[in-house]
Amino acid sequence: MSTVLVALILLLVLIVFLAIGAWIPVAIAVTSWIGLVVFSDREALVSLANAWWSSSASYTLASLPLFVWMGEILFRTKLSEQMFSGLSPWLNWLPGRLMHVNILGCGIFGSVSGSSAATCATIAKSALPELTRRGYDERTTLGSLSCAGTLGILIPPSITMVVYAVSADVSIIRVFLAGFIPGLMLMLLFSGYIIAWALANPGKTPAPDRFDWHARLASIRQLLPCIVLIAFIAWVMVTGYATATEAAAYGVVASLGLAWAGGSLTRAAFWDSLMSATRLTAMIMFVLGATSFLSVTMSFTGIPRALAEWVAALQLSPWALIAVLTVIYIVLGTALDGISMIALTTATVLPMVQAAGFDLVWFGIFIVLLVEIAEVTPPVGFNLFVLQSMTGKDSNYIARVSLPFFMMMVVAIAIITIWPQVVTWLPDLVMQQEVR
Repeated sequence: MSTVLVALILLLVLIVFLAIGAWIPVAIAVTSWIGLVVFSDREALVSLANAWWSSSASYTLASLPLFVWMGEILFRTKLSEQMFSGLSPWLNWLPGRLMHVNILGCGIFGSVSGSSAATCATIAKSALPELTRRGYDERTTLGSLSCAGTLGILIPPSITMVVYAVSADVSIIRVFLAGFIPGLMLMLLFSGYIIAWALANPGKTPAPDRFDWHARLASIRQLLPCIVLIAFIAWVMVTGYATATEAAAYGVVASLGLAWAGGSLTRAAFWDSLMSATRLTAMIMFVLGATSFLSVTMSFTGIPRALAEWVAALQLSPWALIAVLTVIYIVLGTALDGISMIALTTATVLPMVQAAGFDLVWFGIFIVLLVEIAEVTPPVGFNLFVLQSMTGKDSNYIARVSLPFFMMMVVAIAIITIWPQVVTWLPDLVMQQEVR
């Protein structure tokens, strides 16, 4: 039987399982099992055990539950309220005024939470009531919160980045470093759109509040806890004092300290954060185990090699390949969450990307940006669901008002594709200095 026919059969089996509502890792694992049993002479049970063990018995992956727990702890603190109060005096002079708090607040909180949905929910919890009370435009407010919430997976430390680094077998620290400049760039693009919108619609922005320098300097105290935590985690990793896993452990301890200092570290909050982190980690590990098993099946059936040969036969330029992959990931994002997208596709996509000469760290940031787009793409856009539950607005309405900010993410993808140094410069600089 030809490899193409085998691939089509397995794809059909996977689609059937997904269509009947099977959990994504279950659908992947069963499809892999069928592929090994029917199309190879490999012992499926042994391969399943080996794949699941090898995907989970990783010191590098130990950072995942720690970063997840750190985000869950901070989600239950008063950090978002403190950030809104602290940022407001400094951003009130810009056209668009307090809507910029959505962008910068999501960027700051996202850098310590590692989760898009948690970032969106946490900042919206304090920003939405305040901006609504002051009369800010609802459409722009919701659109900025929806898309800025995705910064939680682009600005390190990021759960999605850890999953990609493990799947692609690249340095987690390099991927983390690669996310900083694109994250800042995307924040500037979002704020740039808000400024342009505010200048074009001056009547839709409330009059500014007056803050003197004494109020601005006093507000810094509200921002210090989060800024210190971000700086500390980045410093211990960049200087080589700690690995990503050790930095995650330090982050958990620091987060517990911040929660205790803020009076939100109750027994119930501690237990809820631990259980929530456990559930999310178990889900991610289940997906990684299933996709590791899928990689084994694909290697024995020869599908990745055949696919790479087919793409080579098309004689696509590297940029045409990236354009095709962009369309594929955007389509996948309408039906899958980001972690499933990454885990499901790396086995087949990475060989093609490497053959085309692209840096795997750069490609990781490229995928993360596409996952960000998936977070605000209906029908399975998690940030849309978060804001729908908080506002009662239809998710399709939130997707429509997010469209201008969606286009800013497309612009960011274009920029890093045309100038890949935006992604690779910082990790190359830091890691080269470390080698010296």
